[in-house]
Amino acid sequence: MYLQRIKALLYAFLILWWPASVVQAEKNNAPNQTVPVISISGAIGPAVGDYVTKQIQLANQQPNVPALMITIDTPGGLVSSLRDINQTILASNIPILCLVHPQGARAASAGTFILYACHIAAMAPATTLGAATLVSIGGGGSPNQPQEKPQTPTAMEKKVLNDSIAYIRSLAQLRGRNAEWAESAVRDAATLSASEAKEKNVINLIADSPEQLLLLLDGLTIKVGDSQATLALSSANLEPRKPDWRNQFMSTITNPNIAYLLLIIGFYGLLLEFYSPGFGVAGVVGAICLLVATYAFQMLPVNYVGVGLIVLGLGLLVAESLVPSFGILGFGGVVAFVLGSIFLFDSDIPELRISMSLIYSIAFTSAAFVMFVLRRVLQLRKSQVVSGIEDLIGSDAVVENTFEQCGYVRVNGERWAAQGDEHYSAGEVVVIEDIEGLTLRIKKQQGG
Repeated sequence: MYLQRIKALLYAFLILWWPASVVQAEKNNAPNQTVPVISISGAIGPAVGDYVTKQIQLANQQPNVPALMITIDTPGGLVSSLRDINQTILASNIPILCLVHPQGARAASAGTFILYACHIAAMAPATTLGAATLVSIGGGGSPNQPQEKPQTPTAMEKKVLNDSIAYIRSLAQLRGRNAEWAESAVRDAATLSASEAKEKNVINLIADSPEQLLLLLDGLTIKVGDSQATLALSSANLEPRKPDWRNQFMSTITNPNIAYLLLIIGFYGLLLEFYSPGFGVAGVVGAICLLVATYAFQMLPVNYVGVGLIVLGLGLLVAESLVPSFGILGFGGVVAFVLGSIFLFDSDIPELRISMSLIYSIAFTSAAFVMFVLRRVLQLRKSQVVSGIEDLIGSDAVVENTFEQCGYVRVNGERWAAQGDEHYSAGEVVVIEDIEGLTLRIKKQQGG
């Protein structure tokens, strides 16, 4: 009887302990969930677009990734890169969480479109968004010059504006956010702070950090594609995803200043190779730089009139060094070079324009080179000839054999025919006063 009671107690203990141990084991063996974090900082260009789209596609293919977070701080960027990013966000099977972060950051222009495209839009305190008006290519003059009369937009500008308005309204309607303010952000360049954006239903949440955003979203049900998904993010780990070497290389060469320098180096490298053939180092470096610059230009908003002016300016500078025109070609080359450099990229974003200090530095260097060439040419024209037969005039010669009027003399080891008006003795030193064809005109030395 006593043994039966002990067995009953053991069976009861096993029945109560077994389910709890199984649940605990399942929790311990469950894989950790990871939320990748990618960062958009600075202008949105081809390199940023490639980095963001590939990371989103990679996250969709990996297990145990319940969501992906984008932290954003951008003044805007290229429309083509923006469209690529948003298409990838809209096609994502996992929620994309966008946070304007850190404090003081902004999601201006293209950043506003990305914020509207994401499943969750959040902002840190003291951040802003908006000013999504697209600027016409080519600009419209200096911003410091007031316009007396507003310019009537052209038909093309109206098409671009209306297309952008329709695009951002469609994103707002898809995510259930304020479509009227989205239109004013594009049409009137309206902006909002984080708290104002939350009040106007432009964003979903205000979060101080990515970690706080995960806690605020835990348990929230959102629409992803055609289905509803409940976010379970309380135990998820944030994993920053940095750009790989390829994205970093693309980001470097698509920097307008770097692409501009590569173009200049490539041109001068090939020019140096053509004028002083040698081991081919200058030619190889120039060809590589020129090809890399061409690759970068096809991803940037390049104005090919600017490229033409740069090539014309460099050509005129080279022509000045070869056929001196006393500064006319050189001055024209510097002017064409500076204008072409200014017109080279069509963008109102400073990060997508060439630094004016860089333009002036290269222009000044080129002008200094032209001035150096002109100075050397003038010095050579005024200096005495130090080579050729003209250099013999005024030098000494030694009479080979005694003669009168016509005979032969030796100059620097060479035998020359000579003519003179006097009698000359063998070994006598005479002075060359002129050259007539292959005959030297000689005279006796003074006091000889």
